[in-house]
Order: sequence, then C-alpha cells, then structure tokens
Amino acid sequence: MDISGLIDGYYSYNENRPSSAANNQTNDLYNFNDKTDQFNLSEARLTLNHDPDPVGAHIDLFYGRTNTLINSGSHDQGDYIEQAFLSLKPPKAKGFELDFGKFVTSAGAEVIESKDNWNYSRSILFAWAIPYYHFGVRTSMPVSKVDTIGVQVVNGWNNVTANNGGVTIGLTNALVKPKYTWNLNYYTGPSNTNTQNGYRNLIDTTLLLTPNAKFNAYLNYDYGQNRDGITSTGSGDKNLNHWQGAAIAAREQITGTSALAGRFEFFHDMNGYSTGVAQEVKEFTGTYEYKWVEGMLTRVEYRRDWSDEPYFHKGNTNLVDAQSTVSVGFVAFFGPKR
Repeated sequence: MDISGLIDGYYSYNENRPSSAANNQTNDLYNFNDKTDQFNLSEARLTLNHDPDPVGAHIDLFYGRTNTLINSGSHDQGDYIEQAFLSLKPPKAKGFELDFGKFVTSAGAEVIESKDNWNYSRSILFAWAIPYYHFGVRTSMPVSKVDTIGVQVVNGWNNVTANNGGVTIGLTNALVKPKYTWNLNYYTGPSNTNTQNGYRNLIDTTLLLTPNAKFNAYLNYDYGQNRDGITSTGSGDKNLNHWQGAAIAAREQITGTSALAGRFEFFHDMNGYSTGVAQEVKEFTGTYEYKWVEGMLTRVEYRRDWSDEPYFHKGNTNLVDAQSTVSVGFVAFFGPKR
C-alpha cells in the first residue's frame, strides 16, 4: 500500500469579531477553516491506498475541524473515516471500475483537501450546495479515449446508514481534452428523514480551462431542489425548496514556488433551505501561495462575503450584511505523489 498524509493548520481573523456567544466564534458560511481569531487544526490525515490490480482498497483517516464538520450529521459509523472503499477493476473489462464503501462526492469544483484546491477556504457552493460524501456503490467506464461515464447507487447525502429506506442515484460524466475538462453530475433520490416521499435533485457541472501550464480557470454551476416529505397522515406541506449558484475562479503560477488565485461566486438560497435564511449572497477570495519545499506550502488569503440580508454575526449580538476575513494556512504533506 502507498502511505501518504498531511497536516493542515491555520489562523483566521474576522473583521466582525464574532464572539463565542454569537456563533461559537466562527466565520459564517465557512466550513473547514471556520474558526476565527485563533489558531486551529483543519485536519490531520493519513491515507492508505492500493490501486486495483484487479482488487484495491483506499482508506482516509482524519482528525480535526474538517472531520467534525463532515461527520456532524452521521455519528453511526466511522467518525474519523473520510473514505473507506474497496475497488474492483477486472483486467478484461476495458477500464471498467467498481467501488464499494464510503467515498467523497463526485460533485463540485473543489475537494476536501485544501492542498489540491487553488484557494485555502472552500467556496460557498462547496459548503452549502452539494454533499460531502456518500456510502454505496459507484462505477466508472471509459466510452472513448476522452470520455468516462459512471453510475452511483448510494444512501443519500452525508450518511452511512440510510434514514428513509430509499436510495439516491448518481450519474456522472467526465470529458477530458488537452485544453479543457468538462464534468457533469446529477443526483436524485429521497433525502427526507423517515419517509421516501420528497426527492432531492442536484445538477452540478464544472468546466476547467487549461490553456497552458501556468494559467488555469474554471466555471462551476449548481442547481438543487428538495421537496418536503409528506407523512403518512398527510401533514406534509409539499414545499419545493430551491438553491442555485455559480462560481468563476482562476490561478496563475507566477514562479516555480509562488502562485496567485482568485474566486468569485454567487449563491441564491431561495427558500433558506441550505443556509437557514432566504438570501442572495456573493463572495470574493484572493489567495497567494508560496511553496517552501516539495510537500510544504503556505497560503495567505483575503475573503469578502456579502448578502442582501443581515446574516453575518458581529460582536456578541449584532447581525450585519457582510464580513471580511484574512486567513493564513500552513499545509505539510508527504507521500509517493506530492
């Protein structure tokens, strides 16, 4: 097995200075580096991986703020496991692969590990529009030299054990060209607790542009909806909740050791289903990255979030329509593929 790992820590400053009494001293709308005005551990991770030949296995063990937020709604099994799945890749199946277990979602332009993203903080879309992980079966099959399709059958969003007796179906497609990559994902299935009524649907697509080795950009769009469950006594309200958003980001490799990245996004939580408040929120992030040596980097980041509602905590009791933060992240990682 290949062994790899990382340590990811940060310091974040919020101009609003939210207190512990207000919101547990966090940056609103953030996820993994959300604790503010303090040092914090985003995650410590250990990964064991064996590529399928034809059988393989992958295990991610993690600890820290990232683990707390990802597994916050599912404490039934594996609180400290991000992924754990077996893989099967028959030698005569023309590239077909099947995975079974717990694995991260195929949706989104970003991933959980900060080192593999362009910015240090994750986007609003990553935190509020899509799932983190699934448990079940996923497949992938190349249909040409540049196109791969897949089907997933999973226990819904962000849970190991299903809570409604239904399954969610995921359809994935990845088109990889020399100058661009286009990913399209669709998930549908019942996601309301204790009932199979009311489906949740998600359309996620990302266009990654790679015109040269130094400059990259992407466009990401998400549209989701969830219909309220109807109980057996007929006391459901049948409301259809919607959310959608778009993000654009770019990254320039300035030198061999430094890079600049920027991201702008818009998120419309039409019914308040995702964030708890019906609002239109925007966000801009600028990030400078410096790589000290192979396997160690620092990111310095400024981020501004603003909404058409007084959503962001300030001090002990105030709510305002914007927040500005400055974060410094330190990431060290090791493994055979750094």
